Amino acid sequence: MPHTPEPDDLDLTPAPKPVHYAEQALLGALLLEPARLADTKPLLTHHFDSYTHAALFTAIRTLPPPDPAEHAKDTAWLNAVLDHARPHAPGLNVSYIHTLIQFCPKPKHAAAYARMIRADNARRVLRGHGERLASTATDPGLPNPATTTLGIADDLGRVLDSLAEQFAPHPGSFPRTTLPADVPQPATEEDLAEERLLLATATAYPAEVQQMRWLTEADFLLPLHAALWQAIIALVHRDDMVDPVTVLGEAQHRGLLTDALTPKDLMTLVSTPAASPEYWGEKILRRALLARAQTVAARITAYTDDLANTPHQLITGSRRALADLNSLRTRWMRATASPPAPAERPQVRRGQPPRATRPPPRAAPLSARAHR
Repeated sequence: MPHTPEPDDLDLTPAPKPVHYAEQALLGALLLEPARLADTKPLLTHHFDSYTHAALFTAIRTLPPPDPAEHAKDTAWLNAVLDHARPHAPGLNVSYIHTLIQFCPKPKHAAAYARMIRADNARRVLRGHGERLASTATDPGLPNPATTTLGIADDLGRVLDSLAEQFAPHPGSFPRTTLPADVPQPATEEDLAEERLLLATATAYPAEVQQMRWLTEADFLLPLHAALWQAIIALVHRDDMVDPVTVLGEAQHRGLLTDALTPKDLMTLVSTPAASPEYWGEKILRRALLARAQTVAARITAYTDDLANTPHQLITGSRRALADLNSLRTRWMRATASPPAPAERPQVRRGQPPRATRPPPRAAPLSARAHR
């Protein structure tokens, strides 16, 4: 027995978006007065949300415009448009052409309808790039997730630059959208183990910590680990002696010892080094960068979901969100930069003393070199 839809089933059909009516009005204006096509620049076919409407717009742009006097009393050009578009949109028919013509309020407003279509396309484009950024940052199969994610962010930046040239700024250009909270990062046991290994290895090789200004306490998942990192950094920057006992003393002064973290527990935590501090630090920073990319993508999605935002508000808000990721990009580039090439040995002429040169850098610990 066939299913009879209940009256409530009609409520499940989503209402058309505002751009649907703008596309109908524009096509109706162009079908009525084809000369209005000149008012729609720089509108392009791919700006349309509806595939059927895009096919009709392509047909209107492709066919030579009719003589206005002949067009007013003859439907030959309308039939030609329908014949040209129908192979690309089989659902088109004569009835829908007449519906579009009747729907258009005022053909002379074609330019305004075109701007609405372009604005909605900008919204969809930004949303698509935000979703791409989020999916890349969470893809576990990428061989170089940080590099790939930053490449997607570069693509997003170029799109924003292109859109900024198309839409003029206006007062009150920052969106008022309520932004979602930062995307929470689950603290897996592997992630916490990496943070513990960094603390222990930094305690064992404090000289290498001097070059790790690119890592901050905000990059850690566990607040206790972030506080201990700050304690080790403080000892290093004061040029104090660093070992598990001195780290214990600094932690005591900072009020980090509690019933859950006894002195013995803390000394055990910072007494099992492996590899090098840079190795574990890069892992922690990479994880923080990918998490920031997810947060940026969530903010851009929130901006595009808010239909009250104008194109320029979308651009401004997205650029500010992307700037938060670029701050981590700077630290990531410093962390992963190749060491400078060794200077060439100066030529010494006979009878002249050799010029003073800088001593070679201290070699990394054997365990660190082996790991790398």
